[in-house]
Amino acid sequence: MKTEREYRAELVEVCRWMYQKNLITSTDGNVSVRVKEDRMLITPSGVHKGFLTPDQLVVTNLNGKKISGQFNTSSEIQMHVAIYEERKDIYAVIHAHPIHCIAFTLAGCDLGKDYLPEVILSLGEIPIVSYSTPTSYEVPEKIKDHIKDHDALILDRHGTLTLGKNLWEAFNKLERMEHVAQVMFVARQLGPLKHLSQDQLQKLSQILIPPSKAPQSTKM
Repeated sequence: MKTEREYRAELVEVCRWMYQKNLITSTDGNVSVRVKEDRMLITPSGVHKGFLTPDQLVVTNLNGKKISGQFNTSSEIQMHVAIYEERKDIYAVIHAHPIHCIAFTLAGCDLGKDYLPEVILSLGEIPIVSYSTPTSYEVPEKIKDHIKDHDALILDRHGTLTLGKNLWEAFNKLERMEHVAQVMFVARQLGPLKHLSQDQLQKLSQILIPPSKAPQSTKM
């Protein structure tokens, strides 16, 4: 089990990577990690995430009530609260503003689910959550149905949400999702997109569900 000090250092490092990779800018985005069953660390409001320091993080309970910290909690803390409430298996949440993912929502396009094997094998379907006013209680309400079965979401005109069992797992999903958006963006400039064939999709499904674990037929 990590100490709170270790969690603080890790969260700050993740924020720096997000900033360096243009997944957030300035004070945008927010990141949290559950450090105990009833406690989380979350980024503060109004502080540049690329230059965040461990002592600037805020400790709250899982209802979002501040316990300690010199700054106010993220204005979107209720989004994190909703996720931890719904998903007991999740210990880290990242909300970012990656350029290509957001651009796809402005154009009314999604990332598709039958173009790239990486999406199918590592992310699955990436739903776009309908628009809601940032920082409002509309956001947790809109994401509630999606987070039950998805660890990577795009929020219309707003950003992305990625969930993980730890901070790096959530970060990896964010980085991979934006990479997929970049590939799709370039492909659209080159010409019509080619779908994976049914045979290719079937082979990918067998990787996801090995034959030994697939449901067996009851026919005699």
